[in-house]
Amino acid sequence: MSLILIIVALFAALNMEHEGHYITGMDNQIVWGVPHVVAIFLIISASGALNIASIASVFGRQFYTPLSRLSTVVAITLLIGGLSVILLDLGRPDRLLIAMTYFNFSSIFAWNIILYTGFIGIGIIYLWTMLDWQADKYRKPVGIIAFCWRLILTAGTGSIFGVLVAREAYDIVIMAPMFIVLSLGYGLACYLLVMCLFLPEQSWQVFKHRLSRLLAVFIVCGLATSLFYHGANYWWFDAQAVEDFLLFGDDIYPWLIWGGYLILGNILPLLLLGFHFNQNSQASTLLISSLVIAGGLVHLYALIIGGQAYPMPLIEGYDSTSSFFDGVIASYSPSQWEIMLGLGGFALSLFLAGFTVRVFRILPESK
Repeated sequence: MSLILIIVALFAALNMEHEGHYITGMDNQIVWGVPHVVAIFLIISASGALNIASIASVFGRQFYTPLSRLSTVVAITLLIGGLSVILLDLGRPDRLLIAMTYFNFSSIFAWNIILYTGFIGIGIIYLWTMLDWQADKYRKPVGIIAFCWRLILTAGTGSIFGVLVAREAYDIVIMAPMFIVLSLGYGLACYLLVMCLFLPEQSWQVFKHRLSRLLAVFIVCGLATSLFYHGANYWWFDAQAVEDFLLFGDDIYPWLIWGGYLILGNILPLLLLGFHFNQNSQASTLLISSLVIAGGLVHLYALIIGGQAYPMPLIEGYDSTSSFFDGVIASYSPSQWEIMLGLGGFALSLFLAGFTVRVFRILPESK
């Protein structure tokens, strides 16, 4: 199934490159569409997925040591999947070579290229220290480097939006720490999804309680940080208009935030974790993880797409109109090509994780 989705995504990317981006839902107002939402979700989830390995090696929680190898693999594959979506959405993937060889260090995008490639390299070394007993003595120092690197990576991804002063929904420094906190829940949900798919039921029973509690804690922390973000925007930073648009407007974005993110992505998983805490099986964990992942995608969709749909203030304190849609809320409907490409990112991450699990001793041994 993963291979089929990857082939479909490649077909969509080739079609977008051949025909041009006019066949997508993106335009001059909405320049970041569904592929970017999926890519950013996978990138920050990659950071959060490494958290299990960090808990074991950096903070000395030996219970999580058998889970560290899979944690590192999931982190690397999620990042590769997210970067592949961005690369194929460029229209000219070969131009990535220019971005990798000519750096504009005043651009946050240039810094992120260094952070992303560095994360993959450090992750591979980190995995090597777990697989080779002779390199085990280097596990903790490499783990500390990986832990610090992933925090900087996630903060850099959040800073892409936090430094965009032209967009009122983005222009707030809390975007960087908010992405760090959100990555914990999203990354653990992706990790649990992969773990349920590849780990036998009897092995899963050993880890289910602590991982379920950990996921509940991360969900609550992410929800609290999101509420703080909206509260800070609404009351402190004079962005009431854009917050009214996102939370109480007539468009789809309030439905996504309140129904998709808050209820389906946070409240319902917490209720399921609470009611079925002692009985949660692989099937229920798959459901809970899927709800968290869907809620995360909906949340990022509302923030990224909704933040672009809201009109930019061209002249502070004045209303401006013209024939170029100034002051008009932009509309966006994702095309099938964007959805196919986004699904391909998830499929590629899952395929690479499954391939690695089959080749190396990644899964924890049953106790």
